[in-house]
Amino acid sequence: MSAYAQDSQFFTRRAVVFLLIIAVHVFIIWAFASGLARRAIETLAPPLQTDIVEEVQKHDQPPPPPPPQMERPPVEIPPPEVNIDLPVESSSTAIQDVTDKPVAKAPPPPPPPARAVARIPATIGKGFPDSDEFYPAASKRLGEEGVVTVHVCVDPRGKVIDEPTIAKTSGNSRLDEGAIKLAKAGSGRYKAGTADGKPEDNSCLSFNVKFQLRN
Repeated sequence: MSAYAQDSQFFTRRAVVFLLIIAVHVFIIWAFASGLARRAIETLAPPLQTDIVEEVQKHDQPPPPPPPQMERPPVEIPPPEVNIDLPVESSSTAIQDVTDKPVAKAPPPPPPPARAVARIPATIGKGFPDSDEFYPAASKRLGEEGVVTVHVCVDPRGKVIDEPTIAKTSGNSRLDEGAIKLAKAGSGRYKAGTADGKPEDNSCLSFNVKFQLRN
């Protein structure tokens, strides 16, 4: 009877173990089927993340050259040259050649003086108008008198080139204007200035025009 009780207890323990094994397998199959195992694995061990790390190749660069050493070159001062001329007494009676001695040259003659150019200034020619012909009528009535100095430039033919100007006024504008008219009227009757006997292209002269009433 005791043997039967032991056998029944043994079979009962074996049945319990067998049922536990079957239950574990069923749980595992259910866990895989429902994804519970995957979530448990991810919770316990997170997925590995892979990063691509680019390897930087380091090139071995040559070391920098050493800094140049600035050396100040030594200053060489040449020894002064001293020439001492000592008189040498020559007792030789040989003939000495003196043709190599430099001969002082005479200075060149001075250049000839510049030749002076013979100039003759311009003058008033023959047939020049009389000042009485250009005496302003108003000045005559008022008794105005005076002397006007006129400046004129002429060409080789004695004709007036530029407008005559008053070199010295008489103090009266009417008399000055009459003198200008007289200078213009004399165009072609001036005698041009000459240089070495040749008429100059532009020669000038100044002359007085006297306005005086006649009794």
